[in-house]
Amino acid sequence: MTSPQTPPRRADARRSRASILDAAVQLLNAEPDASMEGIAKAAGVTRQTVYAHFPSREQLLTAVLDRVTEEAVAAMDAVDPDSGPAADALLRLLDATARTAGRYPVLLRTIDSPPVSPLDDHERHAPVAERLKRVIQRGQETGEFDSHLSPDWLVTVTIKLGHAAAGEVDTGRMPDAEATEALRISLLRVLGATAPPATPTSP
Repeated sequence: MTSPQTPPRRADARRSRASILDAAVQLLNAEPDASMEGIAKAAGVTRQTVYAHFPSREQLLTAVLDRVTEEAVAAMDAVDPDSGPAADALLRLLDATARTAGRYPVLLRTIDSPPVSPLDDHERHAPVAERLKRVIQRGQETGEFDSHLSPDWLVTVTIKLGHAAAGEVDTGRMPDAEATEALRISLLRVLGATAPPATPTSP
């Protein structure tokens, strides 16, 4: 028979895991070399508790990236990508992800490539790719975007261009505004957008 203590213990475990991830995201963005002990202290738990949830630092870093990805996906959903012209919607999605990434510049530069398999990395980015693909397909169906290239390829190009723009800013080769405008122009040309969209405004 299941003990009546089981549900509370599971709830405690979920809260503990969430506290560890919250602390890790914030601390690693300020101190990329923060230790597991430092993360435990910031989360208000013991070092053993951290290892109980994340047996290795690599597993914790992977979970941290998953948490940031979840935040980016929530930001993408918040900009209502299924409404308005597809080009406007796509730029809103990119703007939403850029705002999320902008909150964790040090974190993402430091742990952007944890030792995970290509399949795991693909699965992490799948929710982002799905939302981009949905808007791109809508644009192709309405004639706003060129339909000669596959949506999956255009999603890949969109993500790569976004990474390229971020890289130019990170290395100081381009200011943020210039990189953002270059990304917009390049992406719309690749998509074969029939008309330039209005410049998206950040909230």
